[in-house]
Amino acid sequence: MRIVKPSAELEWCTSDALKVIERAARTCYKSESKISEDGTSAEKLIRFVIKRGHLSVLEHAVASFRFVVDRGISHEIVRHRIASFSQESTRYCSYAKGKHGSQIAVIKPTKLTKEQAIVWEESCRIAEKAYLHLSELGCRPEIARSILPTCLKTELVLTANFREWLHIFDLRTSKQAHPQVVAVMLQAQAVLQQEYPVIFGAVK
Repeated sequence: MRIVKPSAELEWCTSDALKVIERAARTCYKSESKISEDGTSAEKLIRFVIKRGHLSVLEHAVASFRFVVDRGISHEIVRHRIASFSQESTRYCSYAKGKHGSQIAVIKPTKLTKEQAIVWEESCRIAEKAYLHLSELGCRPEIARSILPTCLKTELVLTANFREWLHIFDLRTSKQAHPQVVAVMLQAQAVLQQEYPVIFGAVK
């Protein structure tokens, strides 16, 4: 059994996103002649549209992140409707075969006491042993997976436009959000804040 850390990594982002957004926004007013080469016109216009609440133009730029989380957290992430998801399959990935080292990977919950951590790890090892045994008995991965724990590590790629990312960060970094989803969303948010502060810099 492997214990892995949750993470968020940028996979891809719209090239020259600010210019893409600016050209789309200026189409509305036919003011393309005001576009500057140094990008200052883009930042100025984007600040203006955000202040006015005209966020639809932000939908012309997208970003894709790879998240490593547990299955329980992934169920929260995939609830966002205006996004595309590709997730590691427990139907087609057999953790009993060589590629995965005949072991499962899990993500340890936060804030466990020492005693709680011992119980948690023991239960994961029991589930892993049962999963491998079922596989030895001929169970297909899609059947054997039924006894795997919610803390099973999964990977998913989430692609969403910039407006939706603002919405996701608003919901998934709030005080009401699960601490494990907050941790990975703060990582993703930090990347976009650094790349596009004019859009994401004001996010808490």
